[in-house]
Amino acid sequence: MVTFFWICLIIIFYTYIGYGVVVFFLVKLLRLTRREKGSEIEFFTPSLTLIVAAYDEAAIIEDKIKNSLSLEYPHGKLHFIFVTDGSTDGTTEIVSRYPEIQLLHTVERSGKLAAIQRAMKEVKTQIVVFTDANTMINHNALLCICRHYRDEKTGAVAGEKRVDTEKVSDATSGEGFYWKYESTLKKWESELYSVMGAAGELFSIRTILYETVQPDSILDDFMISMLISLKGYRIKYEPGAYAVEMASASIAEELKRKIRIAAGAIQSLLRLKRLLLPFRYPLLSFEYLSHRILRWLVTPYLLILFFLLNVFLVSGDRNETSFILILYGQVVFYGAALLGGILRKRQTSAKILFAPYYFCLMNYALIVGMLRFLLAKQTVLWEKAKRK
Repeated sequence: MVTFFWICLIIIFYTYIGYGVVVFFLVKLLRLTRREKGSEIEFFTPSLTLIVAAYDEAAIIEDKIKNSLSLEYPHGKLHFIFVTDGSTDGTTEIVSRYPEIQLLHTVERSGKLAAIQRAMKEVKTQIVVFTDANTMINHNALLCICRHYRDEKTGAVAGEKRVDTEKVSDATSGEGFYWKYESTLKKWESELYSVMGAAGELFSIRTILYETVQPDSILDDFMISMLISLKGYRIKYEPGAYAVEMASASIAEELKRKIRIAAGAIQSLLRLKRLLLPFRYPLLSFEYLSHRILRWLVTPYLLILFFLLNVFLVSGDRNETSFILILYGQVVFYGAALLGGILRKRQTSAKILFAPYYFCLMNYALIVGMLRFLLAKQTVLWEKAKRK
């Protein structure tokens, strides 16, 4: 039992901290073997289509349109497709006012993936950029993204997701902290080999590499990008291209979003089993196991088991100082998370409590998401989470 206790601790530590440390040092070693490159940025501007799938986004769609049309890119090389399937709140009518945008609309709502697949049939450009309707992109994002496609080994490019939490004082500010940590990991993974998937807020692919995913796929962005990895291409990360969205309106809304993402994560893992072939995909398998399998499928349950083992060891005949100190540390951490939950509806500056609360929230969502997937209670028709 003691041995299993320490194994649990090592895996938990590796999942959240150790993996980042390992990747950091591997990148440092890799840099020593590379020649210094020039600091100047050479832009590469292939033909490009920007696709936006929007469902009942009347409140923000005009801002999204203006943001899209203002993006810096050579005239004549950029095309826009907005898909508004199922919208009944005036979104379609707003988009139709802009002749620069190709509008696709059907009365039936079939989900974001179906909208993307319809749009892809209209694409005639070399590169496709996907972005969500409720996110705003920085002015030169497309130029930053497309310069990576000068390298023929690059099959997709993921932009950076940023959560606007400047005016947020509740636990959803933990979301911003999480994405900052994720962004750092992605920078290192991209330099080492390839990012582990792309977020739908902003990512791009070579059009020729697009592969239709199964229609019931919940995480369409993750599946589309990772299928490109399986073809031997890399997913690069470009922090200079970023999409900004507001934090969730409340913890309840954030939890709802996390649970459906978790359900999609479990589904994706089962469908991407080929990524666990280390002899065929050595670096890719290492990153996938460390960043996805452990975090999504293993460690949430180990956290519970580790705490129970710790209590059992301390209450039994193994009440050694090390076990007691570790238990105290766990009690303090989960106590801080609990206090953060109690204060979540209040205006407070104690943001130090929000990180442990958000950590526990995410792992709880992964457990519930797995149950939803196993019980087939999560569909591709997501209920939108309210934003601030």
